[in-house]
Amino acid sequence: MIEHISVPISNYQKSKQFYLEALKPLDYVLGSDYPSDAAGFFEGGHTSFWIVRKTKPVQPIHVALRASSKEAVHQFHSAALKAGAKDNGPPGFRRQYGDDYYAAFVLDFDGNNIEACYFGEKAPPE
Repeated sequence: MIEHISVPISNYQKSKQFYLEALKPLDYVLGSDYPSDAAGFFEGGHTSFWIVRKTKPVQPIHVALRASSKEAVHQFHSAALKAGAKDNGPPGFRRQYGDDYYAAFVLDFDGNNIEACYFGEKAPPE
């Protein structure tokens, strides 16, 4: 089990505000704040998602966060786009990953691919 993950960002304030809005539908809230450098978001009482300001360019990463429902996936996608993300895959089933893989993808301001995924029902027959 992964304890936590750190997502590299370049603009602390802009990214912190983005993640506050984008992660809200997934029940993440700000748990730790080290102004200008890092912020930790927790869900279920555990700080597992961090943003960390980097002064040198780094490769974007992909992070998938589990959603509690298909509706939460939609809410994440909508909130992230409203907060300034770029669409990288609208909500929908991803049969290539499994019959019950429902997800949406966005790119943050630094090109990090942030995904919300839900596993709770099978895709309807094609």
